[in-house]
Amino acid sequence: MEKIDFKKELKHLYQPPTSKVVAVDVPAMHYLMIDGEGDPNTSQPFMDAIEALYALSYALKFMVKNGVQAVDYGVMPLEGLWWMDDMSEFSGEDKSKWKWTLMIMQPDIVTTNMVDTAIAEVGKKKNPVALPRVRFEAFSEGKVAQIMHIGPFSEEGPTIEKLHKFIKECGCTRSGKHHEIYLSDMRKADPKKWKTVLRQPMI
Repeated sequence: MEKIDFKKELKHLYQPPTSKVVAVDVPAMHYLMIDGEGDPNTSQPFMDAIEALYALSYALKFMVKNGVQAVDYGVMPLEGLWWMDDMSEFSGEDKSKWKWTLMIMQPDIVTTNMVDTAIAEVGKKKNPVALPRVRFEAFSEGKVAQIMHIGPFSEEGPTIEKLHKFIKECGCTRSGKHHEIYLSDMRKADPKKWKTVLRQPMI
């Protein structure tokens, strides 16, 4: 059986350096996605979204592994797009107005029909609250700046400033939404060692 590590195959997208910001082009990829808003630290819909996305992603993984393709792969990490209607307030302490899209990338072998089948199966077995909110679609960012942040989310500020400074110094402007990719298991890992890819689209 073929085994694929998509994080290694897409290393330039999922393993940027910690020491410097780099520019990369992100191709269109397909994701399971759920939209929401509110403080991620206190929002139940946020936790419900994570549960539904992982349940579906693992259902699809085993569907591919046990199907005609017979390919085994690791489920990709959780990712989040973050924004506010007024982005000037985004760095403030009030996270209740934050808007987000949580998502998990799916390999090209996953089809819309497979997702529909997985949704039906997960609905029968676990029926996560947020399951009806899941959508499956392509997402394209194009040119982005990104860097790896090591440590808790509360200490991302200086790393984000470095990201924004890079964009300004290369003569570009920020576009799109703040993007984070969560590489660590936050339930088990020491927050000081959390690995988070910080990404910002630019034009």
